[in-house]
Amino acid sequence: MRPSRLVCADSLTSIRTFSIELNSDPDNLFATELDSPTNILVLSSNNTVKPLILGRDRSPPTQALSGLDTGRDGWLSVPNNRTQVDTVNATLQPDKFGMDFWSSLESQLVTVKKPTALEFENNFGEFWVYGDWKVTGKNKRGGLTITFGPDGVPDANPETVIIGSPLDGTKNPHVTMGMTFQDITGVVLYQFGFYYILPLTAPVVVSTPDPTVPVTTLKPSKNACQFTLGDYNVENLAPKSSSLPTVATHIGHFLASPDIMFLQEIQDSSGATDDGTVDANVTLSTLSAAITKVDNSTTYDLIDLAGVNNEDGGEPGGNIRPAYLFRSSKVKLLPGAPKGGALDATKPIRGRDGRVNLSFNPGRIDPTNAAWNASRKPLVAAWETTNGQRFFTINVHLTAKLDSTTTQGNARPPVNAAVEQRTSQVETIATFVKSLLKLDPLASIIIAGDHNEYIQTRSVFTAFDNLVHEIDEVSNVPVTERYTYVFDQNTEQLDHMWVSTAVALRGTKVEHVHVNNWSPTLSQRTSDHDPSVAQLLHGL
Repeated sequence: MRPSRLVCADSLTSIRTFSIELNSDPDNLFATELDSPTNILVLSSNNTVKPLILGRDRSPPTQALSGLDTGRDGWLSVPNNRTQVDTVNATLQPDKFGMDFWSSLESQLVTVKKPTALEFENNFGEFWVYGDWKVTGKNKRGGLTITFGPDGVPDANPETVIIGSPLDGTKNPHVTMGMTFQDITGVVLYQFGFYYILPLTAPVVVSTPDPTVPVTTLKPSKNACQFTLGDYNVENLAPKSSSLPTVATHIGHFLASPDIMFLQEIQDSSGATDDGTVDANVTLSTLSAAITKVDNSTTYDLIDLAGVNNEDGGEPGGNIRPAYLFRSSKVKLLPGAPKGGALDATKPIRGRDGRVNLSFNPGRIDPTNAAWNASRKPLVAAWETTNGQRFFTINVHLTAKLDSTTTQGNARPPVNAAVEQRTSQVETIATFVKSLLKLDPLASIIIAGDHNEYIQTRSVFTAFDNLVHEIDEVSNVPVTERYTYVFDQNTEQLDHMWVSTAVALRGTKVEHVHVNNWSPTLSQRTSDHDPSVAQLLHGL
């Protein structure tokens, strides 16, 4: 911990102390402490201290975290860490910026009226709330979704705060998004990269949202020209994973067994054991059999393309990868091309029939490109329907945000780790799509998977502009309901589907099925991602 602006003073209450601004981590802001007070003279006790009522006496601003988050995308702008709060030492504007607002309340006793939880508690029992004041991005569940503000800049939902450990030693309850509480009174402080309220005692639950998750309305059809596509990051799924039966229920029941499933984080057949195994046939076949137990009308075939051992990131030995399950009664791989290997780059080619195929089917996009270092390579497949139509799918899992800084940290804009690599990955995918559309401008293309990025980080997805269309947008999903993930104060969308113009013009629907983030407790969540299902309404 490093001191700054060291002050020594005798107070009117005869407390001799040092007031020190400390920072134990350069990524965090300074916090004030009274260090080793002595000669304390108690003048009176049992005095009534009236808390500041947030939402009545003062209310937090919405949208912006800091005046230093300049750029088209605000707190999501690149490059990150252009400046730092403790370097600039700007004048606080608490009516305009969320971090300034909470900073202006440090050490004060405050009350949050009618608090609502935004997510599950973290490993320390802490959880985010907003109170009875103006909020933005509110979804039907009670969470706050990342949206664009009226000025076109991404809204950071700064009107939220963490409820920390109770000061009386009691324990916070287990929480879930949308849970409400009796008024919470506590002290504001900054710690661990965020502004907190430390409650005087444990919050009392008033209401808990209904944990029932509706089954998708987008069902498979016998019509050869109509498809359902599912997308699901199943979080390190291995043959012996305890979560596998639940994942099977999610796919077979809640997603209604889509015609094609895009899966991410499928581990190899030996799971996390680092024994050189790279294929995932056992994992996928075990999952397929479990889905059939849930929905005996469905039998899935599988597509797996193994990578090089421990070259694709994720848990060592697990060799996570994107993979497909599909109904062979509805679609099949387009014939005429061999299956690619781990380092084979598939490319669009014109076949003997004059139509577009792939050089390897299935295959990987440019797998030796540095953009994919220690990251999953996209799995591409060319498909043919029972009535001879063809389409192309790209199953993606972009590199993760590991080692990002907090949204309320010193770096402005916050460090969005590996944002440059994700940008390169999107550019590499876009190059492939362009080469395909050059051969067939009317090609039907679907890109789906875990992108590890919000659509509001526009710089990452610039290469997709005027090339493919985000399916939530073309399907007119309400902006506040576009989420598949919950982290800190935000409900957010990390999992996306994109379609080419030929698909978009025929009409699409999409639903996000919140089987995980609506769980009644964190321990009952199967994956940190929610799956999605889409319907291509009028054929491909």
